[in-house]
Amino acid sequence: MVDFSLSDPDRAVLDGVAAEAKAGEKYARHYDDHEEEVLPKSFPEASGFPPIQQRLRGRSGHDTPMLVLQVLMRIEREAHCGVPLRQPPTALGNAALDAAGTAVQKARWGHLMLAMSITEPGAGSDTKAIQTTARLDGDAWVLNGDKIFVTNGVRCDGTIVWATVDKSAGRGGIKSFLVMKGTPGFELVRKERKLGIRASDTAAYAFRDCRVPRDHLIGGDESVPRGEREGSASYKGVLKTFNMTRPFVAAGGIGKALGAFRFARDRLAEAGIVVDVDEGPTCRSAAAQALLDIEADIEAATLTVLRAAWLASQGKPNNLEASVAKAKGGELCRSGPQRAMEALGAMSLSHDYPIEQYLRDGRITDIYEGTGQIQRLVIAREILGYSSEELT
Repeated sequence: MVDFSLSDPDRAVLDGVAAEAKAGEKYARHYDDHEEEVLPKSFPEASGFPPIQQRLRGRSGHDTPMLVLQVLMRIEREAHCGVPLRQPPTALGNAALDAAGTAVQKARWGHLMLAMSITEPGAGSDTKAIQTTARLDGDAWVLNGDKIFVTNGVRCDGTIVWATVDKSAGRGGIKSFLVMKGTPGFELVRKERKLGIRASDTAAYAFRDCRVPRDHLIGGDESVPRGEREGSASYKGVLKTFNMTRPFVAAGGIGKALGAFRFARDRLAEAGIVVDVDEGPTCRSAAAQALLDIEADIEAATLTVLRAAWLASQGKPNNLEASVAKAKGGELCRSGPQRAMEALGAMSLSHDYPIEQYLRDGRITDIYEGTGQIQRLVIAREILGYSSEELT
């Protein structure tokens, strides 16, 4: 039976996450206004909160499925307009390594922070358009190309780079390689300037005749499959990463909408506008009705990410559900804060209040790890049974 209820210990964990996120709000505006700075590994306030791993020890089979709890934690963190008091030791590249790497590779590199380098100036959601190349030369792969919008690209120890070994093979020629910082030919070009999530370091990379050892091919499979439904084992393995991470990305967008909703609700309550759910729509003000509509959308979107996370926790396929969650969260991250700002009026446009930052920070949810348009294509293909060649 699907069950999203929280056990008492897990509710206490979630309350602790909320308190920690609240403590990080004091730094939000500084790093929003000083994007050139990189967050420290930890802030002084972190000492007042045990590491999350410590708080999760001793959980039993009667507690909430871990992945379900994790998406709820993500929602609560992002609902507070702050920065993390502790920076995570891993990044998206670690998830790719776990999904597609060999046992030897996981043991060798799993302790490092690994970014993921997919997006290029001319290739975003359409990964088949990747132009970065990898050419086998003796016992090394030679990489050439450019990558942009690499999350954690400044802080990471290395990055998982998507490159094609054979452009004529389409997605079958796309493989992923680990490239460590300091490798000759690997340049960190710049730290990107962004609309939102400015506290998150995002980098642009250049690879110029960058030689990496042959065994840095993630998964180790050098074969190039061909055919309309084919993709390399490395490509397919890394794509599985997104079925796990897309619900968490969606949860982040839901959190931003929730934070904007809470801010608008509290400010309107100060002005005497309080939502009464027992009143009919004709008896409510437009602002009160807007709050109810936003709250309903937040609850609906939350159910989609919980469903996708629960399926993953049970070891069941969730490709469709992960894309539904990402599409819903990606839409809500834009419409939720925007409607909350409309309910508040002119004050919402001021930099003196955090609600405009919720809109800017949440916007990325609909873009990275597959845009909303791509998610809708994935959903349609899953429902209709079409391949990417049949429905693009």
